Amino acid sequence: MKMIESPIKNRIHTIFVHVADLRRSVIWYCDLLGQEYDESMIVDPVYNIPINDYTGLTLDSGPSGIEKVIAPSPHPLFNFHTEDIQRAYEFVRKIGCEICSPIIDFDDFSFFHVKDPDGNIVMVCTG
Repeated sequence: MKMIESPIKNRIHTIFVHVADLRRSVIWYCDLLGQEYDESMIVDPVYNIPINDYTGLTLDSGPSGIEKVIAPSPHPLFNFHTEDIQRAYEFVRKIGCEICSPIIDFDDFSFFHVKDPDGNIVMVCTG
C-alpha cells in the first residue's frame, strides 16, 4: 500500500482539557506538577500549562457567560510521566488529589489514576 504524504505531523501538539472552573483547575494541575502560577494570569477561557517538550496542555473553560457541563471519560485522557511511582503516589495523596486506583505494576512500567476537579481521569506512569 502506498502511503500518501500528509501535511499533518506525526506528533501530538496540544491536549485540551475541558474544565468547568478554570481557576480551580489551574491550581489543581499546577499543584500536581509542582509549578508556580500567577492568579492574575488565569483569565477565561483558556490557560496554557507550561509543559517540557512538544506537547502542550491547555485548560479550556469555554466562552464567557456560558456554563460548561463536563462529561468526563471513565478512561484516562493522557498521562504524566514519573521516574518514581511510589514517590509520585505519596505526593498526590499528600496534596489531596483524588486517587482512583492503586499502583498497578507490570514488568516494564507502573501506573495509577487520579481525578481532576471535573472528574477527568489522568494517569501517572513510569516507562
